Amino acid sequence: MFNLTKIICTIGPASCNTETVKQLMKAGMDVARLNFSHGSHETHLSNINLIRQAAKELSLNVAILADLQGPKIRVSKLPDSKPIELIESSEVVVTTAENRFGPAIIPTIYKNLPSDVKPGSRILLDDGLFELKVLEVKSPTDVLCQVIKGGLLKEKKGINLPDANVSAPAVTEKDFADLEFALNNAVDYVALSFVRHASDIENVKRFIHKKSMNTPVVAKIERPEAVVNIDSIIKASDAVMVARGDLGVELAPEKVPVIQKSIIQKCNLEGKPVIVATQMLESMTDNPRPTRAEASDVANAILDGTDAIMLSGETASGKYPVEAVKMMSAIAREVEPSIIGHDHESRNRIINPLYGAADSICYATAAAAAEIKAKLIVTYTESGSTALLVSKYRPKAPILAITMSESIARRVNLYWGVVPLAIDRAASTDQMMTLAEKASIDSGFASRGDYIVITGGAPVGKSGSTNIMKVHKVRANASAGAAVSTSSCEGNGVKISLDPSKCVGCGICVNCCPFKIFGYQNNRIFINAENIGDCAAEKMCESKCPCGAISVIGK
Repeated sequence: MFNLTKIICTIGPASCNTETVKQLMKAGMDVARLNFSHGSHETHLSNINLIRQAAKELSLNVAILADLQGPKIRVSKLPDSKPIELIESSEVVVTTAENRFGPAIIPTIYKNLPSDVKPGSRILLDDGLFELKVLEVKSPTDVLCQVIKGGLLKEKKGINLPDANVSAPAVTEKDFADLEFALNNAVDYVALSFVRHASDIENVKRFIHKKSMNTPVVAKIERPEAVVNIDSIIKASDAVMVARGDLGVELAPEKVPVIQKSIIQKCNLEGKPVIVATQMLESMTDNPRPTRAEASDVANAILDGTDAIMLSGETASGKYPVEAVKMMSAIAREVEPSIIGHDHESRNRIINPLYGAADSICYATAAAAAEIKAKLIVTYTESGSTALLVSKYRPKAPILAITMSESIARRVNLYWGVVPLAIDRAASTDQMMTLAEKASIDSGFASRGDYIVITGGAPVGKSGSTNIMKVHKVRANASAGAAVSTSSCEGNGVKISLDPSKCVGCGICVNCCPFKIFGYQNNRIFINAENIGDCAAEKMCESKCPCGAISVIGK
């Protein structure tokens, strides 16, 4: 069953095997997240290959998101991994000095901590479970603190400084090394943690562009500064993640729901994909069913307009990774009809003014689909932007995004309501319409007699040329042999056959054959007998045909 809202799953020890990854995909995983806060490059490469192979075997376009660690501040490794007991009202020293340990000493790898804090500043540990108050900055390495909330503090736990302007760079040396690795292995998205300013995103994009790549960058909103600068961050980024874990530590928990709703609305207005993450089905890390509050949390994020919902520990280290995805998918299916049932005009009246011809075409596409109760919208997209623009208007019909690029097919799989299909480019606008008709039937979204809305650009194959919208009624003979005028031809030891019961006249064979053996005239495919002697029998036409209509025998 197809979900409009996309599901992101974190791959970790509980899920990094072929069988579980395949089950996650079958259950509804659209994007696989790799958390670069943990694991080596060797481990991540193994997971990338595993995900790609599983998706290939299942014929799915699952994207991979590389989540960079960012300037995460942590407690250092402790001797024998023995926890430190923090006793309320007692005094402890937080130190950046190396190899300095003791019962009242908390070591950290973050060298700038003494200069970032001041007396009265709060230091939160382990996602806010423990709290210290700074009494005095004793030296360039030591900070004297009083324990406000105590307990057993384990090594490598996170440290948050909610009252400080953290001076660490948004992108660390480790992040750049991880980014280089991720780009070299063709991940589909990169997420930047602890973003504070739009310049943080721009810095990463410059690095990506220097490699002649355009991998999209996701801004993770986890710091108070990011909330203040949210408008410019949204404009600079390709997508936004509301990372509620650290955000809920840095800010008061009661502020997070309102901030989440505000960020979702702003992203919807800008047409930028937005992801809601962290503790969505947290109890399913250990239990086979979520709490009612968690189910409501997921549902409300969908109702607010999020493009995607994310599972973290639930699928990375939990006992029930597949069940968590199935539950999230079930909640989405239950909630989504109440979204797409809204009147198209009333929902989109608040969207920002239209940006040029392409945006106008995509708005009209969504409006037309709603008006005629179309079963499907088919978009032809070179870069993914057409599919994203249509998705922005939350149409009532699913969006089938046809692209010749497998990487773009994976990219658009994050977008709300979009189903990607990677096939060869049509040779003309007429062939675009024919291929859209067949794809609508083969995908199961439309039947003969149903209306579909098709959008794309002319000339065919030019990125950014969206200028066509057509309302089309699927023909009764959409998959019949009326598209074939010559069914077979033989010469020079080669026999080429076209199956009339399968060919829809899409023209891909015309486009891919370098010897001009296939022709297209009067909406019919024919075999050019004069050129068949040039055929090298490489069978490219046979492998490229999306209908399985071509057979090449010989040589």
